[in-house]
Amino acid sequence: MSSEPAREGIPAATIVIFRNATSGGPPEVLMTVRSRDMVFAGGMAVFPGGRVDPADFELGQKVAGEFADAMTPDEAAHQVAAVRETLEETGLALGLSGDITAESAAEARALLEREGALAPVLEAFGWSLDLDQIVPFARWFPKNERIPRVYDTRFYLANLGTGAVEIEVDATENTRLFWTTAQGALDMAERGEIKLIFPTRRNLERLALFGSFAEARAQAEAIPVRTIVPQVDTSGGKPMLTILEDAGYPVTSELLETVARG
Repeated sequence: MSSEPAREGIPAATIVIFRNATSGGPPEVLMTVRSRDMVFAGGMAVFPGGRVDPADFELGQKVAGEFADAMTPDEAAHQVAAVRETLEETGLALGLSGDITAESAAEARALLEREGALAPVLEAFGWSLDLDQIVPFARWFPKNERIPRVYDTRFYLANLGTGAVEIEVDATENTRLFWTTAQGALDMAERGEIKLIFPTRRNLERLALFGSFAEARAQAEAIPVRTIVPQVDTSGGKPMLTILEDAGYPVTSELLETVARG
């Protein structure tokens, strides 16, 4: 047995942003294509998000007790990171309350880029966090000693409602932002138009079950978030990468040889 300590994951947060489809039908979600130069998931289509910064933990510590469903400072920090990354990567001010307009959101995004933290933005614009807009959905921690950076990522849901919003890629970590249904993203991957890592594919399959944000939120609130650690199953003819059977995912395994890794 190895005496090496278990690898700790890099804390990260990602957010699945819903909007009503402009032509009716299933809701759309916002995805971004990461720059090929990025060490993790370079060139892959993912949901907006990133690592939790020290400033996120500092703000999370301050605000944790302010919410009705009092959350831990650690959870608050992850939700703060989800809010910050959304503003930084897309220009959308989600999880925030105050006098927010398209113009002020753009100014806040520019200030965030300069400051590198959300707290100065809140102070400058007189905004406050509204984390009731953020719904915990999943947590993925793909422990793999062969991957140099292993992220322990919490997934959240948020809803824009209307489709009449402007988004703009940050052009540093990402090269493209686009709206699509969850099934539409899976179809794009099948046609080779985008590439998906294992967690993103499984989450899109789960999201494709829902006909509305309300349905997604209801399932997220009904199934407690458990850390999903994919495992290799060699009991069959070919190795399979598997996940928990009872975490809300319709597909829980994939041939290891077909899995796209970050």
